[in-house]
Amino acid sequence: MSGPLLIRGSVSVPEAELLWRFSRSSGPGGQHVNTTDSQVELRFDLANTDCLPPVWKERALAALASRLVGGFVSVRASEHRSQWRNRETASARLASLLAEATAPPPKARRTTRIPRGINERRLQHKKRRADTKRGRSGKDWA
Repeated sequence: MSGPLLIRGSVSVPEAELLWRFSRSSGPGGQHVNTTDSQVELRFDLANTDCLPPVWKERALAALASRLVGGFVSVRASEHRSQWRNRETASARLASLLAEATAPPPKARRTTRIPRGINERRLQHKKRRADTKRGRSGKDWA
């Protein structure tokens, strides 16, 4: 994975600010698994970066507060046997995580009134249904 990590629009994280770490993946894989460092951990110093706009940085710090360890946000990938594919997966995960964390909050929902006709139709249907069920009782059968 070379080049900057595109987050959204024209905002990207330069490759120099990404810290990669490789280790051996757990799980089955035969003899080759003991010699290959295919698990990838990608770390990004969110607290000290200057590549994000200040507003985005504040949003990301607030949204990812529970995931931050010393100001760093980290992502792991070990699904694939190839280190290269795990690198691609980790960078895509970090990009989507940062894009979601820096997104503006959704517009507030305006409360609306239920139209009178809808409420009346609901009550009429409810009354008809109750009458139908009441008519099924066998009290008046002699």
